[in-house]
Amino acid sequence: MAQDANRLTSFLLVCMQFGCLGLLLVTGPLLPAGSAGRAVAALGLGLGGWAVATMPLRTLNAFPDVRAGASLVTEGPYRYVRHPMYTALLLLTLGLVLGYASPLRLIVWLVLAVNLWVKLTYEEALLARRFADYPAYQAVTARLIPFLL
Repeated sequence: MAQDANRLTSFLLVCMQFGCLGLLLVTGPLLPAGSAGRAVAALGLGLGGWAVATMPLRTLNAFPDVRAGASLVTEGPYRYVRHPMYTALLLLTLGLVLGYASPLRLIVWLVLAVNLWVKLTYEEALLARRFADYPAYQAVTARLIPFLL
């Protein structure tokens, strides 16, 4: 029963995430306008690429569930933040919002940010249960923004 609840939680969090992404994509251009939007989006793309290159491909997962055979990654961008892919996604989508701002797009971005915060909090509980050294890693590494958060 708990396994089914975990799957449902993961599914709902990912659905909300992709719903927000879809809304951002259909309510504005696919490429950010203006230098600020492009710079923030490029930073997000670069960080996301670095995070994906660091993470073993077999363990990549849109869902917060920890895959079988996963290991705790603490190098590359994971040395500075525990969730660089979430940070990258927030930066990329913020670049889209900055490039074509509207109240709707800002609200959708804020909903995405809250959803990702809930998702990473849930994921961290799963990681702490799976990896005995995760709490020590949490103590020395920021969640999303190096040296701040």
